[in-house]
Amino acid sequence: MALHLYSPRLQMDGTLEQMQEGTLMRKVKSKSWKKQRYFRLQDDCMTVLYKSKKTGYTKYAFSISDVETVREGHQSEVLQSLAEDFPPEHCFTVIFHGRRGNLDLIAGSPEEAQCWVRGLRRLVEIVTKMDQQEKMDQYPSICSWFQKADKNKDGRMSFKEVRQLLKMMNMDMNEDHALRLFQMADRSESGTLEGEEFVLFYKALMQRDDVLDVFQVFSQDGKKLTLLEFVDFLQQEQLEGENTQEFAMELIARYEPSETARARHMLSVDGFLLYLLSPEGTIFNPAHGLLCQDMTQPLCHYFISSSHNTYLLEDQLRGQSSVEGYIRALKRGCRCLEVDCWDGPSGEPVVYHGHTFTSKIAFKDVVTTLGQYAFQASDYPVILSLENHCGPEQQDLLAQHLKGILGERLLMAPLDGHDPTQLPSPEELRGKIILKGKRAESLAHSPSGQPDKALEGEASEDDDEPEVEEDSLSQEAKRKAKKFQATELSDCIVYCHSVPFRGFQQALARRQPHDTASLTEAKARKLIKEAGNEFVRHNTWQLTRIYPSGLRTDSSNYDPQEMWNVGCQLVALNVQTAGAEMDLCDGLFRQNARCGYVLKPAFLRETGTAFDPDNPRSRAGGGPWSLAIQVISGQQLPKVTSGKASAIVDPLVRVEIHGIPADEARRETQYVDNNGFNPSWGETLQFKVHVPELALVRFVVEDYDKTSRNDFVGQFTLPFASIKSGYRHVHLLSKDGMAIPPSSLFVHIQITELPYPE
Repeated sequence: MALHLYSPRLQMDGTLEQMQEGTLMRKVKSKSWKKQRYFRLQDDCMTVLYKSKKTGYTKYAFSISDVETVREGHQSEVLQSLAEDFPPEHCFTVIFHGRRGNLDLIAGSPEEAQCWVRGLRRLVEIVTKMDQQEKMDQYPSICSWFQKADKNKDGRMSFKEVRQLLKMMNMDMNEDHALRLFQMADRSESGTLEGEEFVLFYKALMQRDDVLDVFQVFSQDGKKLTLLEFVDFLQQEQLEGENTQEFAMELIARYEPSETARARHMLSVDGFLLYLLSPEGTIFNPAHGLLCQDMTQPLCHYFISSSHNTYLLEDQLRGQSSVEGYIRALKRGCRCLEVDCWDGPSGEPVVYHGHTFTSKIAFKDVVTTLGQYAFQASDYPVILSLENHCGPEQQDLLAQHLKGILGERLLMAPLDGHDPTQLPSPEELRGKIILKGKRAESLAHSPSGQPDKALEGEASEDDDEPEVEEDSLSQEAKRKAKKFQATELSDCIVYCHSVPFRGFQQALARRQPHDTASLTEAKARKLIKEAGNEFVRHNTWQLTRIYPSGLRTDSSNYDPQEMWNVGCQLVALNVQTAGAEMDLCDGLFRQNARCGYVLKPAFLRETGTAFDPDNPRSRAGGGPWSLAIQVISGQQLPKVTSGKASAIVDPLVRVEIHGIPADEARRETQYVDNNGFNPSWGETLQFKVHVPELALVRFVVEDYDKTSRNDFVGQFTLPFASIKSGYRHVHLLSKDGMAIPPSSLFVHIQITELPYPE
């Protein structure tokens, strides 16, 4: 009996059957790399494999759950380069979640291309819409494991194959216990498992004793939770507050699988587990996932998700430049993007990392991409940080492309009736693209209503050139700076006028809220150390952009937390580079509907604030707070990508607090030997947090190794203020920040306010 993708939404038809039969297509990586591959959808309707026509060797291609979307025609740079050779109706591109590269394919006919485009889109939609019950049942996962473990492909699982399966599933189970589960599931007593028997075996593995223990504490008979018992749990453990009975009834109606129990307003163990795995049962407060913040304050009152070298997909010496970098950044909520513009050899300006071997893309293509994707993830304003290295003629082309392609979306003049003494709000700028760059030395109109005074000696801003003193600038550099300011491009720069930073006092004397200074990470750290409170006050009325050191040739990132601690808004990171720094960025901007704008705490917005990150007591308010995290268990942790495929992880959990210096901390559990499937820790990690408004909490799971560095398994990062108390699941993310269901941690959270010591 074969297993297939279980979903009431899936009806097999000619399209899926044709995909399962397989199709010969060209896999394309470049204009010169085009190889024929035989692509086939597996019987589980969740996995696509391909076979080389030359070698006949079958390889894993991708899982449907990894696919974000499918684009038809010449909608990638690689396929555009082949437009003369292959018509668009033969071509399509599979776009994956995260940082994984696109898959460009050319079918033999328009009908074959349409079959795969239509089929893939339908399967992606089904996976996206799977309800919580289907996700918990994990039928796609069951099918996938069955396919992997059924070595002789006879549709049956011997005990030997089950033992191999357990190792594949990250579990080194005692052989006697494994045999007992196998015999329990083998109802036909055939010595093998097939169909529903394998499902029964899988569900026995999935049994959650940790959840059952919690359930039985509140259940009088140990079999069900009455409405009042569930209300007690929600009030006493989950601290859900007001209208708890109404909330409990909603949860029962939503997650209890038994119609009889639902009618009686009762919750079974299965329903209780479904609730704990649901958005309402996770550690992240679902109310914070909505647009929940005041969006009417000046731009400088928000942290703004910002990207550095947005055009790069790899390192900044030899990496690929691509419009895909802008698409990915915009889709993940970035609202400030960087464009490095240089004179192009064909008379059209190009974008790349100057004086390096990175590839070049047309500025016109970047602006076209911006026009297509700017407001798909968020309709709040996009700031385009322009690093302009072009001569006068191509500068005019920059302006023409911006105006011609973006039209009314490009902000060209101050907002009517807006207070010129402060920046406009994200709400006022909805749907607008704002250009950040240098303006002419004297403008006919400026947001303040007065012409700006000439900034003599201002050199061209280049993120990756070392900072130089004004007096050391050559006459040639000064001449170039003045020449720049003679073009119509200047008219496109309204609210984000790039100016050199010459100290907090000089900025205060100019008092131009539309001025924006860009600082290297090293310069910013020096200012934080020497004048933390001055830096905070400066950022209450003016935007500051921080960017990585030019020495980071591998496109690595600095720690953004210390920049947020003083209220810097545009903390630009290399979003193409995975790591702890991007985890923090994703964690901060997870809130407020991922719109790319997060309102800063009040003590970072008040003009005369006394706050200094080095002095926790400078923050007005209560605290500090005690945070106790009991790490109970883990569920179906993924294997690490390095090492032997048969190796089973030895997981440990580390919890990190990122915030002001006094709050920085990390604690970790012991490791569990040889069990990544259902490890149990039962350890409590304690923290003290002085400034919760700035704190981020990062959960990290690693594979312990006593002889070398631990391997990364998964992580999840969120603001301290978004943590829900009680029994919660932490749904883990990959290194790329993508969901890896059903991998999770089960924890208990307790937060209590402590008195400050006298």
